Amino acid sequence: MRVAVYLPLLVPVLAAVSARWLAGRLHPRVGTWLLTATAVGLALTSGLALTALAATAVGQIPLVGALGDWSVGVLHRDDPASLTLAMTACVLLVLALAAAGRALIRRTRALINAARTARRLPTEIPFGRVVVFDDPCPDAYALPGVPGRIVVSTGMLDALNTRERQVLLAHERAHLTCGHHVFVALAYLAAATNPLLRPVAAAVGYTTERWADEYAASAVGDRRLVARTIAKAALLTSRHHSPPAGALAITTGSAATKLRGAGPVPRRVAALLAAPPRRRRLLLALALTVLALAAACSIETVRDLDALFDLARIAAS
Repeated sequence: MRVAVYLPLLVPVLAAVSARWLAGRLHPRVGTWLLTATAVGLALTSGLALTALAATAVGQIPLVGALGDWSVGVLHRDDPASLTLAMTACVLLVLALAAAGRALIRRTRALINAARTARRLPTEIPFGRVVVFDDPCPDAYALPGVPGRIVVSTGMLDALNTRERQVLLAHERAHLTCGHHVFVALAYLAAATNPLLRPVAAAVGYTTERWADEYAASAVGDRRLVARTIAKAALLTSRHHSPPAGALAITTGSAATKLRGAGPVPRRVAALLAAPPRRRRLLLALALTVLALAAACSIETVRDLDALFDLARIAAS
């Protein structure tokens, strides 16, 4: 436990540094699954590490030791961390749980409101799941729900030609068909629990958009057309309001300032103008190995913590 407990606290730093790099090299579907699993897994393992460190501090409180029937002196003698570090872990754990609870409430509320909005939209329409609303401002997004809805403004439709409309609808349809809202929500919750994972959550947002881009490219059979449509839609919507909370749009994360740098939209356009993504099994195996190592350290930490308290109980008896 003296070593294993700290590794899950360090791996999120490695994940944060490499998240954008992985997102740009893995196939978008594989990258989305991997980065989401990484965010959730590291949030759990780092939280478990903080819990283990905090437990050694709480266990040394005489009243808690009396209630648990273990020797406080043994815990103090064999504590793998200093009392200051253990108390710091207590504070961080409380903050992480509070942030996770707040984020869970906020994200759940956003998804419920989005689903309610989608359910209230008309169902008997000539475009199937697509709802067209009269607004000169170009806008388009996918609302999750049962069923989900693709919402498009007349301003967006008027600005695109027939083939570009097909790209737009295929992209938004991918968000609903592939359940991208779930991946984004899980990564968001993990990042709220552990702020070090925010770059990983941002990478999940990027890979879901790339996944939808590749879906649209497969549907229309023209990668350059998809790239042109994304760039055009980004320019059209950069001056207008963002989609509702819980919705995903073809230009998600594409503020005008990001268009001037290596933001999500330029990177997506560049990826579409390049060759189709390849499956990088070695890179995937390496990332999974690191995640498995963090999980193994957490299991070892739990076993050692249980052994420490067993020893304290034996000493007390």
